Amino acid sequence: MTGSTQGIGLAIATGLATAGARVAINGRSAASVQRAIDTVTAATGGADLVAMPADVTTDDGVAALLTQLPDLDILVNNLGIFEAVPALDIDDETWRRYFDVNVLTAARLTRHYLPGMIEASWGRILNIASDSAVVTPVEMIHYGMSKTALLAVTRGFAKAASGSGVTVNSVIAGPTHTEGVEDFVYQLVDKHLPWDQAQRQFMIEHRPQSLLQRLIEPEEIANMVVYLSSALASATTGGALRVDGGYVDAILP
Repeated sequence: MTGSTQGIGLAIATGLATAGARVAINGRSAASVQRAIDTVTAATGGADLVAMPADVTTDDGVAALLTQLPDLDILVNNLGIFEAVPALDIDDETWRRYFDVNVLTAARLTRHYLPGMIEASWGRILNIASDSAVVTPVEMIHYGMSKTALLAVTRGFAKAASGSGVTVNSVIAGPTHTEGVEDFVYQLVDKHLPWDQAQRQFMIEHRPQSLLQRLIEPEEIANMVVYLSSALASATTGGALRVDGGYVDAILP
């Protein structure tokens, strides 16, 4: 799974390893991958883990990954970038970068691994999207664009895998408590507030429609991914399943 050295990705890696999967931990550096492996090993009491350092936003990084891991059963596309930028300050390079990292990386890896899954008549592809795909914050238009595109990519590849035994789904993650999100929150609220107060102010002022009224924990996202990766989810495909704390004001998922 891509981007699995911290935050949601690390929680998903831990969840899958706990469920008995052999997990390839991916990050840009060997050091960050090893730290993640140590963390997952400690959390699980020992797990079947593979170090897979590679920058999958580059052609060379993708080639290195595919050489080391030509086939797999479960692909989790978690890698993503985000930052708050005023709407009128988003330049062309930023638009391109967000599409390349948040969309094209997932599409490229899916294009490689899906044929083998179809041939094996089993496989799971999970794309980690965001509530910003559906309710786009004004300071995150570029990010929302990329996550909306990821939903379309997910649905399209699910159709390509129709009738094969392979499922392709996205998970719409709501505001989640990670180090990156802590930094993001402090871009929008008083930097001198203690974290509990900063989180509360952020939810009230910037995410008031959340029914949970707190940030989601990464493990809560991981629980959904582990389920969708399992045989229990064999009839769920082409979907965008919400783990958003009720943030998206919709009846249907």
